[in-house]
Amino acid sequence: MRRSGSTRRSGRTFRTIAAGVACGAALAALTAVPAQAHGPERRVPRWELKDSGTPEVRFRGLSAVSRNTAWLAGTEGTVLRTTDGGTSWRNVSPPGAGELQFRDVEAFDTRRAVVLAIGEGEASRLYRTDDGGVTWTESFRNTDARAFYDCMTFFDHRHGLAMSDPVDGRFRILSTGDGGRSWKVLPDAGMPAALEGEAGFAASGQCLVSSGPKDVWLATGGAARARVLHSRDRGLTWTAADAPIPAGDPARGVFALAFRDRTHGLAVGGDYRPDQTSPQAAARTHDAGRRWQPADTPPPAYRSGVAWLPHSRTTAVAVGPTGTDLTTDGGRTWRTVDTGSYDTVDCTPDLGCWAAGEKGRVARLES
Repeated sequence: MRRSGSTRRSGRTFRTIAAGVACGAALAALTAVPAQAHGPERRVPRWELKDSGTPEVRFRGLSAVSRNTAWLAGTEGTVLRTTDGGTSWRNVSPPGAGELQFRDVEAFDTRRAVVLAIGEGEASRLYRTDDGGVTWTESFRNTDARAFYDCMTFFDHRHGLAMSDPVDGRFRILSTGDGGRSWKVLPDAGMPAALEGEAGFAASGQCLVSSGPKDVWLATGGAARARVLHSRDRGLTWTAADAPIPAGDPARGVFALAFRDRTHGLAVGGDYRPDQTSPQAAARTHDAGRRWQPADTPPPAYRSGVAWLPHSRTTAVAVGPTGTDLTTDGGRTWRTVDTGSYDTVDCTPDLGCWAAGEKGRVARLES
């Protein structure tokens, strides 16, 4: 559950640093160093591709449960699940969903998950499984032609939200209190007016993220200014703040957010067109999103996904079609550590970091 390509690999990799904490628990932070610094015998963590067996599918939805279990959601109505660390993948796609575009998945464990299909009108749907994808129940089908759902997030196993691009001048929010078995549209009285052309990006399942029991953030683009909206009450009321990420065009804005707690967050994005530059593709906040600061050294190009590494207060990874970037100072500076193409990334407390993207690409951080 999320809180908060090329096939080449870079010569740069990651290193694991472990330290003991109270009661014997292990604190691990992953940092990047040149592989040669450790000598030829030193094995260090790196992205290792796992064969999903689906080269025709692009996976923009990813939910990492653990180092062993992860769920993927992608084009052609495809949902995959692994329970053995990516050695094998089971196609657990909902029947009859071949025309749908799944862009987000939120998994609670090896058996329970919710997937979101995007699109105008009835193309936007939500499904839930309680048996590892053997059977699915369609729990929501959008009947408003003006709505287009992009992302979802869960606060816990019961409470979650999904968001649509603006309808009648405001972003529309769906709410569930039973784990995605049923949904209702929330009142929009507490939602600020959308800017002209403003929308969300269904690029990585990270345009709507939560942290803790009530805080949730929504990323926007497409308007004159990129913004991040924040709610402290599970989507009933919202405040908006400008984000210093390229905007002013339907292809530009904030594409993904990650919060390691309700105060410290990261935003990435830019211009998704490959022939356009993204000179300021990342920002950070230390006050729950009231103010956003641009990265001093941002990623060199558009990034669509971002995640904090487990048990670290300063280390995170951002991914996009041209590579993976790493920060070890809380988003102030970033450097490229891999050149493979990924759209989305997610990490778990047991150091299970996964990434997924085009041409069936999926990888796990390995040592």
